[in-house]
Amino acid sequence: MLWMINCLDKPNSSALREKYLATHRAYLDGWNDKIFFSGPQQNDDGSAFVGSFFIIDVPSRAEAQRFIEGETFHAAGVFESVNIRRLKKGRFHPQVADAV
Repeated sequence: MLWMINCLDKPNSSALREKYLATHRAYLDGWNDKIFFSGPQQNDDGSAFVGSFFIIDVPSRAEAQRFIEGETFHAAGVFESVNIRRLKKGRFHPQVADAV
């Protein structure tokens, strides 16, 4: 089942985010078979990162919680808030993102 994990960064955490970026990416590589989609959130003009967004395919909320608790930015204290919700796939048009 799909789980959406929406993470918002603490104010002024960009240096901390940058410090842990390589280990963050390595952690995600270990979950590639479960990550449906992920990406950093940006402010409106795209000049700064303000959070992270994940859609993962795991069997339970407990497993989604385990994913985010081990996630490097979460463990390093980058995130101010984390929201986990079950997600039902609706429309899916990946070609729309390819045009961006």
